[in-house]
Amino acid sequence: MTYSVAVSGASGYAGGEILRLLAGHPDIEIRTVTAHSNAGQPLIQHQPHLRSLAGLTLQDTTPEILAGHDIVFLALPHGQSGQYTDALGDTPLVIDAGADHRLTSQDAWDAFYGGAFHEPWSYGVPELLVGGTKQREALRGATRIAAPGCNASTVSLSLVPGVAAGVIDPGDIVSVLAVGPSGAGKSLKSNLLASEILGTANPYAVGGTHRHIPEIRQALAASTGAAPDGIRISFTPVLVPMSRGILATSTAPIVAGVTDAEIREAWESAYDGEPFVHLLPEGSFPRTADVLGANTALIGLAIDRAANRVTVVTAVDNLVKGTAGAAIQSMNIALGLPEDRALSINGVAP
Repeated sequence: MTYSVAVSGASGYAGGEILRLLAGHPDIEIRTVTAHSNAGQPLIQHQPHLRSLAGLTLQDTTPEILAGHDIVFLALPHGQSGQYTDALGDTPLVIDAGADHRLTSQDAWDAFYGGAFHEPWSYGVPELLVGGTKQREALRGATRIAAPGCNASTVSLSLVPGVAAGVIDPGDIVSVLAVGPSGAGKSLKSNLLASEILGTANPYAVGGTHRHIPEIRQALAASTGAAPDGIRISFTPVLVPMSRGILATSTAPIVAGVTDAEIREAWESAYDGEPFVHLLPEGSFPRTADVLGANTALIGLAIDRAANRVTVVTAVDNLVKGTAGAAIQSMNIALGLPEDRALSINGVAP
């Protein structure tokens, strides 16, 4: 069976990456691409690397144009998806790459986003542990999927095994991330100009203000079935001069009495057999270059007994495993297709 697809926000980074991956999917027909200010222009003008889609023209983003497809991807700024999802009730599968349907708590939404709160959808990170099973099970047959925030899923994948196994204390987590500017979207912003980011590293959303914090707390809490109140995280992203990539370094205290073997076993058992999340051998740590273009999360684990903390270093491509790849992986699961269809574990080098 071939599924017809519409992609909104198709002139942006997330929309373009969704299209790049879908273009190689044998079960997908990309029928419609939409935008706002760029509507009426050829897609190829904004995504010149998508040569196989050169015949498509960007249409207006309206419920009427998005309707009538088997699958709709929404790659819109936060707070803009809800107005369309409410009108797409007849669409068999809708996948939102924005934040509108990620959070289960309206209080958290109001505190970090504001505006209209929309119902939470199935969270699109299949590998996460959720109360003794994997989030993958909630995605089977799903009709509404919330793709993750790239920073949030990276930190969650880093720490959920230790929280679920009870080997680390989630009440004192520190995460510092090196991130590429493509995660901020394609709109023109002076702080993202090449002249502003080349040769420097810039922290942003410092002091507990980043919007992905409640999403991380929600995912870590779900791994044990506890309330997010017990999750405390100091989260600091740092903008660095690479177009793609996240390198997240997260630490948490070791629970008293836990052995080194039990700590490593928590991560080994959590990701054993996972096609896209790989725990590296002891003493090895990932580079962002190793996941460029891949739907892969690479994890390095260190046990710092002097500080009594576990350190987890995780690398992802923010546009693939962090966004578009996670969305398509979740789509495959929902449709009963092979989970890895149109997705690669291999990066691009050098």
